[in-house]
Amino acid sequence: MSHYKQRKETNCLNCNTEVLGKYCQNCGQENIEPHETAWHLVTHFFNDITHFDGMFFQTVKYLITKPGFVTKEYVLGRRASYLNPIRMYVFTSAIFFLIFFSVNKFNIQNIETKYNGKKLSAINKMDSTEFAEFTKEVNDDVPMSRQQFKNYTDTVQSSGFKITPNEYNSKAQYDSALKAGKDHNWIERRLTYKQIELNEKYQHDRNKILSGFISSVVHSFPQMLFVSLPIFALILKLLYIRRKNFYYSNHVIFSTHLYVFVFIVLLLILGLNQLKDQLHWDWLTYVLIAVYAYIFFYEYKAMRNFYCQRRGKTIMKYLLLNFIMFFIILLLFVAFSFFSLLNM
Repeated sequence: MSHYKQRKETNCLNCNTEVLGKYCQNCGQENIEPHETAWHLVTHFFNDITHFDGMFFQTVKYLITKPGFVTKEYVLGRRASYLNPIRMYVFTSAIFFLIFFSVNKFNIQNIETKYNGKKLSAINKMDSTEFAEFTKEVNDDVPMSRQQFKNYTDTVQSSGFKITPNEYNSKAQYDSALKAGKDHNWIERRLTYKQIELNEKYQHDRNKILSGFISSVVHSFPQMLFVSLPIFALILKLLYIRRKNFYYSNHVIFSTHLYVFVFIVLLLILGLNQLKDQLHWDWLTYVLIAVYAYIFFYEYKAMRNFYCQRRGKTIMKYLLLNFIMFFIILLLFVAFSFFSLLNM
């Protein structure tokens, strides 16, 4: 209940219904003065944050320490003490990806191009004899000077980006080839047009094109995971199809809580990796391995506690679930990468 001043008028400001008490019996809005002071706004903000934090941390505590417990409580109707799973998913995923994209800068500058399996930084450190032998391998058994090799790498980087084996310099040239009888299906045509478009847009700079593509794919991860969640729940529904007391919505809640747990643990992993990089504590590697292992153990334990089946059946369904999801995530990654490329 709020501490705002109640209106003397009894008409609801939201739906104009005659209010009989403090709250409108038609829409539920409290019949209070609409003019709020700055102090009211501040206190309301802190009350909401405190209430949210209390529910959030209590939910997180049980979510991490008792696999499947929060889902079971929610399905049984004991919900007042726990944060709504969808609200929690939105909050944790937003925080995770905000930190994830801040910590990890995905661009081509962080990825060294390899020449005959060797990075450019390693090639530049070669002595003259080793360098001559290496350049023979990339130049038809003819050694190259340092300047010649630099010219070669510059040519490779400016040679453009290839999605297809087709080589056309403009859309007009490709259109002429199609009119002349070039037999390409819809996908081949779309990819060839996109290849021409990207090379024109980025002046045939392969690094810039790859940088844009990587950034586009990585920033599609939130949508990809969101799409995978109902699919994950559908697989659970099929695996437990004989359990008539579990509805699809129950599997969605279980999946949502599992995804939230993974987001929270991945945040911990990001923090540990940063700590390891800054302080060079090699022993943190073992901690990270243990945390990764706990994610897989947690999934099994949550299934066992929530669905209450024998250990053998749960292990079998756990393995089948992860096997199917591996290929689904792979297909989703390919699909999202394809659409990211088309939307560049």
